[in-house]
Amino acid sequence: MTAVLPETYTVRPPTKDDAEAVFGLVSAYDTAVLGFPDYTLDDMVDQLTDPGVEPTTDAWLVFDGDRLVGFGMVFGRGDHRHLDLDAVTTDPLVWRYLLDRITHRAGEFATQYGHPAVQLDAVAYRADEARRDRLADDGFEPATTYHRMRIDHVGPVSAPEVPAGVTVRRGAPDEDSQRAAHAVLTRTFEGQFAFTPRTFEEWRAAHESQSSFDWSMTTLLEMEGRAVALRECTDQFVEDEDCGYIGRLGVLEEARGKGLATFLLRDQFALDAAAGRTGTILHVDTNNPTPALGLYLSVGMRAVLVTDVLRLQVDAV
Repeated sequence: MTAVLPETYTVRPPTKDDAEAVFGLVSAYDTAVLGFPDYTLDDMVDQLTDPGVEPTTDAWLVFDGDRLVGFGMVFGRGDHRHLDLDAVTTDPLVWRYLLDRITHRAGEFATQYGHPAVQLDAVAYRADEARRDRLADDGFEPATTYHRMRIDHVGPVSAPEVPAGVTVRRGAPDEDSQRAAHAVLTRTFEGQFAFTPRTFEEWRAAHESQSSFDWSMTTLLEMEGRAVALRECTDQFVEDEDCGYIGRLGVLEEARGKGLATFLLRDQFALDAAAGRTGTILHVDTNNPTPALGLYLSVGMRAVLVTDVLRLQVDAV
């Protein structure tokens, strides 16, 4: 049974027009934990307008009178076997209410997509002990840890030499190149933590809904006329960090060991420096089956923020 809120509290789904208010709530929470807001208004708009989310059933705003005191959302991709939650509030009762709503909706997703149960993931900054404790009290268990990696650019950065036998394709302006990128991504990340394969159509729609993404920021590497490596970048960290962001970087297993990942990293460093960015950022799963963390450290990146993922199994309802 869902927790009962006081009579003065009201609940409704969010709309795009609520983005500024939700951004204010999230920014205040982040600042209390980290000392700075780890989010932008554009990020919030993108989240509320994601084509894979139906706000009327998957998201909630909680008000005490006219004051926004809580925001919650649950969302999935592909077959919805893995779901992610977002819940922001400092009120324990509102937290209980939102988590009850989220877990119930997760159980509905399990039924809708034909799963006996789904995995529900929540993210907590390493510095946010209170959030991790709340999640643990609700049965969430540690699943993995992500490091935000960064390298600073002071002055020009030399572009790396293209590895022998490799052709660089910059941008993915047409369906053929986008399908090639989707294929490399799906094969590269299959089996990695919480990765859910998506149809090409769903994947493309999600990309095109992001205000910080453009197909010109996708790079493919080809060998013998076949795409074997991918780098996807966005402007997600330009507004708040003045940094480029590598959202995905993957190399097919049969093309590894040839320096392709290192080339893609150093190439992006050079591009970001030339654009006047102060650095380049990416995230890495420290339990990644490939030695990704070691690679990023070897090219001069360093960890600047640590987040933990906690997981709860939710049965179908």
